[in-house]
Amino acid sequence: MGILYIVATPIGNLEDITLRALRILREVVLIAAEDTRHTRHLLTHFDIHTPVTSYFEHNKLQKIEQIRAALERGDVALVSDAGTPTINDPGYELVRFAVEQGITVCPIPGPSSPIAALSAAGLPASTFLFMGYLPRKAKEIQKLLAGRCSEPAVMVFLESPNRVRDSLATIGEIFPDRRVVLGREITKKFEQFLRGSAAEVLKELPETPLGEMVLLIEGIENQAREPVTMQEAINQLVPLLDNGIRLKDAVGQVAENGNVNKKELYAAATKYFSER
Repeated sequence: MGILYIVATPIGNLEDITLRALRILREVVLIAAEDTRHTRHLLTHFDIHTPVTSYFEHNKLQKIEQIRAALERGDVALVSDAGTPTINDPGYELVRFAVEQGITVCPIPGPSSPIAALSAAGLPASTFLFMGYLPRKAKEIQKLLAGRCSEPAVMVFLESPNRVRDSLATIGEIFPDRRVVLGREITKKFEQFLRGSAAEVLKELPETPLGEMVLLIEGIENQAREPVTMQEAINQLVPLLDNGIRLKDAVGQVAENGNVNKKELYAAATKYFSER
């Protein structure tokens, strides 16, 4: 039985592919690709003529048998449109199948947009949390981030250019003082990194931004631990309560995030909201 190679491919600049990846793509009997058209462009550029089959979100389960048959003849490479397969891309089911069948799975490391963005962000990166794409709706983003007020790690998200402006506005409501970094078109001609608060990044961003994007939000351990005022803490409670979080739980999150006394904040919030 052959080896299943998980091959990382460029996220933009084709020069980022590794020599090992090129050798593997030439030597395998089959390449399973998220988008065959996209992969053939890469293969043509490097004069590689290995057979290619599609393997994407809506046919991945049906394709496993074909890939298994190919593995009986030799090695197979799995590639996504860009970056490292299985990282927010199809491939998990195939890798799990291979592991269960005792087939060797071998990673061929290379480009990854979350790692590339993190390396250039200018944020402490001893710990980070990759969370895939942000939710589509503002309330879902608020609910997600409200539960991460005390997250110590840098939070790393992928984002669509069609939604990024709305997402930044929502992030600014939850984390008005956190440092945010937006990486756009990473490794490509118009690569750009925007840094600052969510409001500052939003101000710099074009009205109609283009390109693939990675969005990073600073973790709480990297924040200055100066106490916020009681009114600022109460203001931070509002979006949490609007998302159905109990006052007691919301107070706990904001108190830790803002370095304020939990009992004093609970008393002040109870009085404030009862008088509204």
